Amino acid sequence: MASQIKASQATLALVLATITFAVNFSAWTLFAVMIVELKQTLNLSNTQVGILLSAPILTGALLRLPVGLLCERFSPKVLWLVQMLITIPPLLLLPAIESFTEYVFVGLLIGVSGASFTIGIRYITDWFDSDEQGTAMGVFGAGNAGAALSLILVPYITNLWGSQYIGWVYGALLLVSCVVFGVFAPSTPKYLQVKKPQQLAFYIKPLKQPNVWRFGLYYYFVFGSFLALLLWLPQYYVNAYQLSFNEASLLTLLFVTSSSMARAAGGWFADKFGARQVNWSVFWICLVCLFFLSYPPTTMTIHGVSKDVNLQIEINVWIFTLLLLVIGIAQGFGRASVYKLVNDYYPEQMGSVGGFVAMLGALGGCTLPVMFGLAVELIGVYSACFMLLYGVLACCMFLMFLAIKRERYQQRVFRAKQQNFLEMD
Repeated sequence: MASQIKASQATLALVLATITFAVNFSAWTLFAVMIVELKQTLNLSNTQVGILLSAPILTGALLRLPVGLLCERFSPKVLWLVQMLITIPPLLLLPAIESFTEYVFVGLLIGVSGASFTIGIRYITDWFDSDEQGTAMGVFGAGNAGAALSLILVPYITNLWGSQYIGWVYGALLLVSCVVFGVFAPSTPKYLQVKKPQQLAFYIKPLKQPNVWRFGLYYYFVFGSFLALLLWLPQYYVNAYQLSFNEASLLTLLFVTSSSMARAAGGWFADKFGARQVNWSVFWICLVCLFFLSYPPTTMTIHGVSKDVNLQIEINVWIFTLLLLVIGIAQGFGRASVYKLVNDYYPEQMGSVGGFVAMLGALGGCTLPVMFGLAVELIGVYSACFMLLYGVLACCMFLMFLAIKRERYQQRVFRAKQQNFLEMD
């Protein structure tokens, strides 16, 4: 009977946590949809666009580690309710602000919603066994589709009532989510036999280990670049391909939804075939796609025997979108497999280690849009952002290769010492 109750409550906890995370993620990425109008209204440069997009991401990233540590000491459910209540007031301030500086400040406050991922991960891990963790965290991570909610909801609100009501609607939506989660989400029961909290040092100690930083590096790309792209794509489609805002939103919606849904499948694959294998496959797929996306529109003149031959090389919007979809789906798999790795190595420290990895990943979503803007202004082509991503991924893969090689070398040395150097590896 206890196992049946646990199963039903675990399912309820996962469903409600995923929906609540989706609503919070929608608020966290709200500026991605508003930025096209704000760029025109405030006359922003590409660098200012990157800064404004990064403002809420920065707060959410920096809060993930301390919130993860709090989750080890206090109820994740209660902390989640507090986080949502803190996020509502700055949303209600949106109609009253007008300048770039004010939007950055309010964006930093809205960024509290970004801590919801760490809280949610810690909340659901108590409900599932180790062989189900990848799938459970993959399903929860599908709440990234909350960004799609903004892409649908914001244009609807703007057309129906006007953009001044966006903050009020999002504040009401977050309040409803807070009430529903507070009333219906189950609290962790005693029969799950959750271990008593350890000393703070127990949760902080793993953060010094190379493995944790390596996992954070993985997540910097699979989540950080995904987050940066969903923030950057609406205005990229408008500027690079001269699409309307509605068309740009629709194509961005396709990228976000497919990537978010793939995360659930990625969790299952990580449980079935191993998280490390999934990670490497993801990175190679993304590297190939980014190579083609990085190539700017080019016109070449070939001086032939009797005449010049002009060649024009350009990725049209449909090929561009197809390559993006492949990257998004691969990143969805990668986000799930990284957290499967974290749970495999640190099942008792998911709050602290998971929060730290999430922080590093979210910092990618914070730093990359700013670097996108700088790259576009310095190089002078819109595809410069993908050149930058290609370089970031290549560096990540190289550092991961060195880290794994060093780890294997240390393991061989340790075994050799244990065997008095008599056994050859």
